[in-house]
Amino acid sequence: MNQKIKAGFVLGVWTMSMLQGLLPMGRLAVAASPGEVVINEVAWAGSADSGNDEWIELFNPTGSAVDLTGWTIEDDAGASVYALSGSIGAGGFYVIEDSEAAVQPNVADLIVNLSLANGGDSLVLKDDVGGVIDTVNSTGGAWFAGNSGTFASMERIDALASGDDSGNWVSSTGGGGMTASAGSVILGTPGQLNSVSNPLTGMPGVSMNLSNPTPVVGEVLTVTVDVSDADDLFSYGFDVGYDPSVLSFVSSNPDSFLSESGAVTTSFQSGLEDGNPGTLLVAEARTMDPKVGVSGAGTLLTMTFDVIGGAGQVSDIVFGSASFLADSNGLVGAGFADIQLSIQQTTVNPVLNTLAIEGASRYTIQLSWDPVAGADSYNVYRKDAHGNWVLIGNPGSALFLDADGVTNGGNIIPFMTYEYQITALEGVYESEPAFVNGMETRGVTGDNDRSDRVDGVDLDRLARHFAETDADAGFDDLVDTTYDGMIDGSDLIDLGANFALTYQP
Repeated sequence: MNQKIKAGFVLGVWTMSMLQGLLPMGRLAVAASPGEVVINEVAWAGSADSGNDEWIELFNPTGSAVDLTGWTIEDDAGASVYALSGSIGAGGFYVIEDSEAAVQPNVADLIVNLSLANGGDSLVLKDDVGGVIDTVNSTGGAWFAGNSGTFASMERIDALASGDDSGNWVSSTGGGGMTASAGSVILGTPGQLNSVSNPLTGMPGVSMNLSNPTPVVGEVLTVTVDVSDADDLFSYGFDVGYDPSVLSFVSSNPDSFLSESGAVTTSFQSGLEDGNPGTLLVAEARTMDPKVGVSGAGTLLTMTFDVIGGAGQVSDIVFGSASFLADSNGLVGAGFADIQLSIQQTTVNPVLNTLAIEGASRYTIQLSWDPVAGADSYNVYRKDAHGNWVLIGNPGSALFLDADGVTNGGNIIPFMTYEYQITALEGVYESEPAFVNGMETRGVTGDNDRSDRVDGVDLDRLARHFAETDADAGFDDLVDTTYDGMIDGSDLIDLGANFALTYQP
């Protein structure tokens, strides 16, 4: 089956502290040229919650961080000017929001008073000396994409193609999973891969591959993380996001690429963020001197998850914005491909034509039903003395014999109506139950020693267990003729009503 991979690549965002720790001195901010930072997405319509939920996303397609101090965005030929600050990481995003509430969880790098006209504006990105770095819709006409009815953002397809090319923009199809000021889902991808984007060339790529893109609940899912076009790869760090209601993290282990199959020592670290399911942090670095990376392609690590829910749903495993690759000198731009899995909805047909009759031997009830196509086995439940359904068997065929000593079943009492439910199993999936009642009539109620006569011995056994419940050690369920989990006056009435009777075949 084909993997369902999101179009394009996610490009990692790195914090200032990470950049300062991994980039050599003097590399944190470099002079920009046209196209080195681009206007990548524009939410000019706001959101379903508020027209003021506007935001603009910038993207740095290069392998070096860029200092945005003194940069500006001119809106509508300079009618509004938005002053920028801070820096944008290599291969990173920078989100400008009208308010902190516009995007939740908050990903804002800058809060300014945005005022984008629904009818269309021109946007010009300038550096600190007034040089034009990027333009979008420079004629000031209608926006190239986006929608004021669905509140979809306007997304750039190719960061390396012109922002003034109307064919380089589309309306977002969403997938970012973020919400607006009052909780509505944003039809856009602030701070993340655009829903329709072309991967950048000339950068290493990181992708995830699933052992089964269409798993079922109960399956163990293996996810490998692979790198391609690596050049002097020295370390990596990934934030892997997943839906904890669908997947349960089991383990992660390094593979052989970074260590060159054990020829080089590495340190591998893995853990759930703050111990909470949903975000897995993994990192590996070569611990060697001199510090030299490895080039080429291979598998970096393997993760395993238990599929615990979400049957019939589509779920994503994604690289977080702090994910990065680094060579022996520092961070490098990279493309990160998220992946999508579709949890199979398995429906098991119920059993039909259930039947409960007396078995060939006394004190047995034989259950049968029509076989269910595709079923691996069947579960047989019997209602206990307290009204609970208790599993008493798991036959592989459409036949089961309830008898004395059956697991969780106890002994069969004559003339007691027993209630059963039967389900079909296919893998971890179970059908809706079918119900049937059965009774054993070959005996005498009150004959608790199975002598085929109700006499003084039966009275003695009852007296010795009188006032016991099935929670007591030594409880005799043959004495409990009323099948209510206790030995009391009701059982004594049964014995008295049948005293001196014998079984007549």
